[in-house]
Amino acid sequence: MASRTPLTVATATQEAPPIALVRRARTVNRALAAVYPDAHCELDYGTPFQLLAATVLSAQCTDVRVNQVTPALFARFPDAGAMAGADRDELEGLIKPTGFYRAKAESLLGLSRDIVERYDGEVPGHLKDLVTLRGVGRKTANVVLGNAFDVPGITVDTHMGRLARRLGLTVNADPVLVERDLMALIERREWTLWSHRVIFHGRRRCTARKPDCGSCEIAALCPTAPGAKVRAD
Repeated sequence: MASRTPLTVATATQEAPPIALVRRARTVNRALAAVYPDAHCELDYGTPFQLLAATVLSAQCTDVRVNQVTPALFARFPDAGAMAGADRDELEGLIKPTGFYRAKAESLLGLSRDIVERYDGEVPGHLKDLVTLRGVGRKTANVVLGNAFDVPGITVDTHMGRLARRLGLTVNADPVLVERDLMALIERREWTLWSHRVIFHGRRRCTARKPDCGSCEIAALCPTAPGAKVRAD
């Protein structure tokens, strides 16, 4: 079951970050916007429910693989009502290529039933409600809010956490604390697009195993790049 992290954790009172760090974070955001003007959610979906389901399936799986699975899945179970009544074996068979299919099927069945029973079959548009659904944490909730409801949110996946630390924008590993730190640095209206840009960069340039610092378009703003002249703080 997903962690019930209170909403207040990510907005708790904290010391204001140094103004130089705020400026650098926003400069990084503008630079990434120039590099990735088309940054967007790479999961295919037609409705908020389908995005929610696809995001659950994307855990420890590529978006490309999820997008190969979801057409058949959504043709069979297009909404919460249909998926809430799904046969578990059939559902597991449809999502098996995404990995961890038993746990993911449990989450999909649970959140679908929650939506049907508590929200009349419609995905709620508030974070405090989304994180009460079985299998849904803050990361998944922010993906859905930012892309299906146009509510700004910072998605802290492995790419976001890794790049935020490499860029010296946080020292934290806990996703909730990373989210909190970034919320204090990036303008609220930019939170969703910032997330897409960073994730694009993490997938295409600043990878986990071998970051391509030599070709990195924002290396001059990164304190961990070879020969860096910028301070982390």
